[in-house]
Amino acid sequence: MTGTILIVDDEVSIRELIKFNLQKEGYNVLEADDGIKGLAIAKSEKPNLVVLDLMLPGIDGLEVCRSLKSQQNTAAIPIIMLTAKNEEIDKIIGLELGADDYLTKPFSPRELAARIKAVLRRSSKDSSVVGELVVGKLKLNFSRYEAYLNKDKLELTPKEYELLKLFITNLGKVYSREQLLEKVWGYEYFGDTRTVDVHVRHLRAKLAAEPEIADSIETVRGVGYRFRDI
Repeated sequence: MTGTILIVDDEVSIRELIKFNLQKEGYNVLEADDGIKGLAIAKSEKPNLVVLDLMLPGIDGLEVCRSLKSQQNTAAIPIIMLTAKNEEIDKIIGLELGADDYLTKPFSPRELAARIKAVLRRSSKDSSVVGELVVGKLKLNFSRYEAYLNKDKLELTPKEYELLKLFITNLGKVYSREQLLEKVWGYEYFGDTRTVDVHVRHLRAKLAAEPEIADSIETVRGVGYRFRDI
């Protein structure tokens, strides 16, 4: 098997469509038709990835995402959210909570499969950096997947951590939003790059206790972002 995917969606037709296509790709597929069941299955089965609809009975997709990303034993499970066209705010909130990607309904099953492969490829890569690195009052412990600001542990989502690690291991280097998506999210993304902006904004907010560190994540107008050497 390529891995186990949990589909959480209350529409039977959507689940069947996704399941059919993923099983053809060799995935083992689990299903849940509401948020409560989805959360329980994710916690007990630890799937390799969750395909999570936003509008769910019981508890909605945002609450499921928040719960999974806030608990140590499930925080690293990648999540791809399914949204409707008019759920713009929910998309942004989902990304801020740590969702790895989202697709808008109606979507192509082939595109979803490609996104799943890309997210899994990124999440399965071992860190090429070992030990720890200190930049001013910021410290990253790569082996423990932890970050500290002035000795206080930062509560970062997996993507926030990866973004911060990329920045501080490449001080001064400017990355375009597309490059950040490819390196941190693991795929080339053409079109909407707001995912990066959301995560950078959230990361700055979590570093705000030390303004010098937070301000070191600089916006390079017309290009992207960099972490300046301090």
